[in-house]
Amino acid sequence: MDKYYAFLHGLLTILIFAVLFVGRAEIFVMSYIVIYIIVVVRTLMTPGRRTTRRYRVLAYTLILIMQFAMVDSVLYSQTYVDNVPDFVFRRVLGILTLLVPFIVSRFLASVRYTHYYLPTAGEITAVGISELMSTAGLISESKKKLSIDNLKSLASDMTRHDSFHYINSRSLTDDYFTKARESFSDPNIYIVISKTGSPASEFISVFTQKQYNHASLSFDKKLQTTISYNGGEKVYPPGLNMELLEFFRKSPDSKIMVYSLPCTTEQKKQMLDKIDKINREGSAYNILGLFIHKRRHKPNILYCTQFVYNMLDSAGLAYFEKGDKKISPTDLVELDYYRKLKFELEITFG
Repeated sequence: MDKYYAFLHGLLTILIFAVLFVGRAEIFVMSYIVIYIIVVVRTLMTPGRRTTRRYRVLAYTLILIMQFAMVDSVLYSQTYVDNVPDFVFRRVLGILTLLVPFIVSRFLASVRYTHYYLPTAGEITAVGISELMSTAGLISESKKKLSIDNLKSLASDMTRHDSFHYINSRSLTDDYFTKARESFSDPNIYIVISKTGSPASEFISVFTQKQYNHASLSFDKKLQTTISYNGGEKVYPPGLNMELLEFFRKSPDSKIMVYSLPCTTEQKKQMLDKIDKINREGSAYNILGLFIHKRRHKPNILYCTQFVYNMLDSAGLAYFEKGDKKISPTDLVELDYYRKLKFELEITFG
């Protein structure tokens, strides 16, 4: 347990320094999620009544929702005032909210729910084999996806994002639009969902428990005009960017699924005109929207699936109704109740 508390102390120190000296909204959100995963996994591994553990997980989930609301409505609200007292207050408040899950955990332990200690063999048996195996699998997967290298990469990448202002402009070249227009004779638009294996994708999958965590559009079947909202590969700012096949190859088990959706030339033109408009006006990746399902702060601040859904909807091609505030990549396939999509191919980057 000494190692566990030493790790926890070190992690908290890193997160507190990150929010204190960097303080971007994206850093706060990532910190809240990392702490949430730690306390939930720890709760599931602690012996005790199953009902009690469920209530504790529910409590931590409600805390996480409260923290997200705090980021959106208090720490980085649209009424933000840029002065020293307000700046200090928001940073201190943000750091205090990091500690809330641990304060609640200590309180629950003090009222005789459960204590954090290593379980005996008998207690492990009492937990239930099926639940224990499920938890062990979750921990094993989480350890891989939340490795130190992945977290360092995420923390470094977060400083490039801005969920409140346009930071990407004119990243799409004339050559891209020429290739897209050449595809107008193809009577389909192509939807691509992918498992890239990138640190960001792995992090999101811990939260969503889904393999495929990215969505894109392509005007042609050869995927030479693939486009979406992404991090820009550290070449372009996060926002609306073209995607080459190499973009999807981030790990040995990376793969993509390609589906076609029938459309007219006019519908393709409508989508391309919309993309051109975003390219000229500016864009940014809506990283907060991945976790806080609320309104966007500006029209062109989107995440990948919001972009895909909005493009389809703008051309009258949306084949389900969910709204872009709560949509995920797998929804594009799973909600195709009327079988509008046709599976075209799978590409595995082994």
